[in-house]
Amino acid sequence: MTKRISIQGFEGCFHQLAARQFFGNNVQVVCCASFKELIKTAADKKNADGAVMAIENSIAGSILPNYNLLLKSNLKITGEIYLQINQHLLVNPGVQLSDIREVHSHPMAIQQCFGFLDKYNWKLIETEDTALSAKHIHQHKHKHAAAIAGKLAAELFSLEILAPNIHTLKNNYTRFLVLTPEKEITEITGANKASINFITDHSKGSLARVLSTIAAAGINLSKLQSMPIPGTDFMYSFHADLEFDSVSQFNKIIASIRKSTEGLTVLGVYKNGKR
Repeated sequence: MTKRISIQGFEGCFHQLAARQFFGNNVQVVCCASFKELIKTAADKKNADGAVMAIENSIAGSILPNYNLLLKSNLKITGEIYLQINQHLLVNPGVQLSDIREVHSHPMAIQQCFGFLDKYNWKLIETEDTALSAKHIHQHKHKHAAAIAGKLAAELFSLEILAPNIHTLKNNYTRFLVLTPEKEITEITGANKASINFITDHSKGSLARVLSTIAAAGINLSKLQSMPIPGTDFMYSFHADLEFDSVSQFNKIIASIRKSTEGLTVLGVYKNGKR
């Protein structure tokens, strides 16, 4: 059965590529204009079976609002994808570098490619999405404009990759979370990673005690992210990613650290994604 997965962005975007990497090329994507819409769509079985949502980038860091969206939802993490972000210069067939006068793309993609773009005196036009820029170039049959986008966008909109891999920093990865409504979740065989959110009490050294307990149990803390709690005066919760050998090991540590935390929430237990 083909999965319907909500994504943020337009057809041909990196979210769609991540969904294909996890579910296969036949996955049906439900495009959403915002991450808030993505969460809302994925929460209703009538609209989608789940979601794929970006959560952090190796260059830009964590997308903090998405952690709060996840916390407030009925969705749980059931997988993760690490996707290398490769940006290409896309044009309509036959267009050469000497023909180009302007380049269209998302501001972040343009920034990622300044090392290449600075070589040319092109007008840089910022848009809301890389894939949408590629679609625009295709639909208007531009002969003097190019788009910066991924390989999937080139394939979907019949564009040529005039200059491949034009991003300045080559080690650029985005981590995506696979999200599923809690009531639809079944146990994941071979799960070795979990994401949790917790608040420590205000006693001295409370966070250190939690972290020491995790380390003593032989569990790897692969991420610790503090996040402001909306509506409070400088109070923070902590998001942690834990890597372990067995689910029973994870369950024991959760029971142990509950004593030193408040509002501990398990956001998902899943398999570690491959980089």
